[in-house]
Amino acid sequence: MKNFEQFIGSFSFDNRLAEVDIIGSVAHTQMLVKTKIISSSDGKKIIAGLKSILRDLQKGWQLPQEEDIHFAVEKELIKRIGPVGGKMHTARSRNDQVATDLRLYVREEIYKIIEMINSFQAVIVKKAEESIDIIMPGYTHLQPAQPIIGSHHLLAYAWMLERDKQRLFDCLKRTNIMPLGSAALAGTSFKIDRKYTAKILEFDFISDNSLDAVSDRDFAGEYIFDLSMIAMHLSKLSEEIIIWSSVEFNFIKIDDKFTSGSSIMPQKRNPDCAEIIRGKSGRVFGDLMAMLTIMKALPIAYNRDLQEDKPPVFDATDTVKLCLGVITELMQTFSFKKDTTLKSTEKGFLQATEVADYLAKKNIPFRTAHGIVKNIVNYCIKNEKTLDSLSLNEYKIFSEIIDKDIYSFIDVKNIVNAKVSIGGTSKKSVVKQILDLKKLIKGKR
Repeated sequence: MKNFEQFIGSFSFDNRLAEVDIIGSVAHTQMLVKTKIISSSDGKKIIAGLKSILRDLQKGWQLPQEEDIHFAVEKELIKRIGPVGGKMHTARSRNDQVATDLRLYVREEIYKIIEMINSFQAVIVKKAEESIDIIMPGYTHLQPAQPIIGSHHLLAYAWMLERDKQRLFDCLKRTNIMPLGSAALAGTSFKIDRKYTAKILEFDFISDNSLDAVSDRDFAGEYIFDLSMIAMHLSKLSEEIIIWSSVEFNFIKIDDKFTSGSSIMPQKRNPDCAEIIRGKSGRVFGDLMAMLTIMKALPIAYNRDLQEDKPPVFDATDTVKLCLGVITELMQTFSFKKDTTLKSTEKGFLQATEVADYLAKKNIPFRTAHGIVKNIVNYCIKNEKTLDSLSLNEYKIFSEIIDKDIYSFIDVKNIVNAKVSIGGTSKKSVVKQILDLKKLIKGKR
């Protein structure tokens, strides 16, 4: 068959596991020496050879292409130190080797992505501090609902990212389990010390069942799911940036380097970076679906299908890291247009709920109050008025209980600062959120 080696090979994508493959092989060799399965002198030669390959890789040298990265490393080792290099593979299989490599890779990437999330959260919190005096409409169904502080809206994303971070930390619990020592599927007759290897590689646990260990890619599926959630949250924020930067809203400003012009319409600036992030979320979702499809019908133990587990892991990782980097830079240039957002609170009768609350606090059942305010709003629409432009006599048409204190009650600044419940939009509540998030970013909460 033409191109058969290329068809069954995986070097083109799994070569990025080279460093973790060598790290795992060094630890395995140290264990073989400790348990006297190979001699100390042979172990020293193998480890020295592996470290020389690692140094060269870190300088930019590339391994010659082979069927996969594991065979490429072993072949290069034997080339450098002779047949003794073949002893490195004692008491293990490529099945438990690749499972270990992928866990080492995912573990390292989880730490990197958590740090990127921390950096992004710090930018959002800084922008929230700068936006503490911004008053803007809050929306439900993309319809004006109630006035909120701009900081409150931004911090919603910081809390989403906190959940993303916690999911990744939780994923670590199921990722940081060492399969090495499971061999092909049944374990090994060599008297190895798996706990010793796990300690060197900083795994928290070792796998309990060799069949499960070599076939388990649950952690990889969970990892891509976690990345999909991050991508989804970045897409949501990008969508709001796109809406807010439109002429119709005109709520925000971002640096022109994150936008592009039109090839035909000179007046336009398009929020391309936000649009691309929104689009790339679908790519990450596709990686998750690919991983689930690969795993869904495999009989137990290793199957060659699992060779295809790495591209979706790598692609989802690269995509999310790229998006996190871009949106962090974009948000550093983000600012609200204070006058525009405040002006927008005049539309949509944002104080309507407050009028209902006002009546409820004067002992009118809320459902009754709700009906009264609905009639007031209909009157405003018919007469082209706003709630704060109605005279007291007009208010009294609908309820004699309404008095002149209604105007203070429905002032938008008073409305937002009255929302003092935990998690609410008042300055007091928002400041507490900022302080809590700063502690979480520093890992002190």
